[in-house]
Amino acid sequence: MLNKPIALAVALAISSTTTQAASRDYVSIVGSSTVYPFATVVAEYFGKTSDMKTPKIESTGSGGGLKLFCAGVGIEHPDITNSSRRIKQSEIDKCASNGVDEIIEIQIGYDGIVLANSKSAERMELSLRDIFLALAKEVPDPNGSGNLVTNPHTTWNDVNPDLPAIRIEVLGPPPTSGTRDAFAELALEGGCKSFDMIKDMKKSDNLGYKAACHTVREDGAYIEAGENDNLIIQKLDANPDAFGVFGFSFLDQNSDKVQGSVINGVEPEFENISDGSYPVSRALYFYVKKAHIGSVPGIEGYLAEFTSEKAWGDEGYLADKGLIPMPTDERARFAADAANLTPLKGL
Repeated sequence: MLNKPIALAVALAISSTTTQAASRDYVSIVGSSTVYPFATVVAEYFGKTSDMKTPKIESTGSGGGLKLFCAGVGIEHPDITNSSRRIKQSEIDKCASNGVDEIIEIQIGYDGIVLANSKSAERMELSLRDIFLALAKEVPDPNGSGNLVTNPHTTWNDVNPDLPAIRIEVLGPPPTSGTRDAFAELALEGGCKSFDMIKDMKKSDNLGYKAACHTVREDGAYIEAGENDNLIIQKLDANPDAFGVFGFSFLDQNSDKVQGSVINGVEPEFENISDGSYPVSRALYFYVKKAHIGSVPGIEGYLAEFTSEKAWGDEGYLADKGLIPMPTDERARFAADAANLTPLKGL
């Protein structure tokens, strides 16, 4: 038998553990502002149709969400993080260093990134090259020196004489956002590669190439607007000369107020993103901490709801919210990973 002091200590420890385990009876989700509206719809549906509490979701940005997610195991840390880009190896390593060893990756569908403006203004037709010349921190010298110079363009007409002579003013997400990462990779780098002098740099100076192609100007032409895409919509509605960078779903939900620019001759529409012809499109994800399954109630049920055909299928309720469904075989693969709680094996 345990003596009284030891027995009391054990009892207190058990009581403390029980109290801690019982102190969170809902799923905690953080991450991408782009995935946020989809996750919110699933969470609300799950809360209404099950005996579990509705999961709580914070919009922290993809990078911010993964930082919180990877900080450790335990109820003080989130169970799931949404991301509008794939997790990086450095983030997997950070997770592992904090005891988050098994991560379940669920790709949920596709989304396009739009450069939109008010419907009261002229609709823009841009190339990826135009976007790079408008928003990159450094661009090839317009005077032909063959060097990169600080971006001198102040109006869209400076970028391309076929564009209007209005000041370049683009509201977009901060560096912690997956949308910002994807926009830099797909739009800026896409335009950057159209210049042979920069494209050739990739072979000899990959870091210099990435800096040239991914760094956004900081002189006021690009304005960081936080992780609130609805705020960008409001500002575009109030200022017809401004543009905003955000996911297609927000364009779809606010089509009475804003319009997406045509990029490389392709409109940002559901079908064009689905078939890959729209040049600025990407996959969306969420990541699940396997160590929390069984400890925090509702995680498995939430996974089952999100990966059900009635949610993410071709005719599912998420498609009505602007999510571009994955092909059937992709949905089946990720649904199986969710059902079997299969951890990510590596990138």
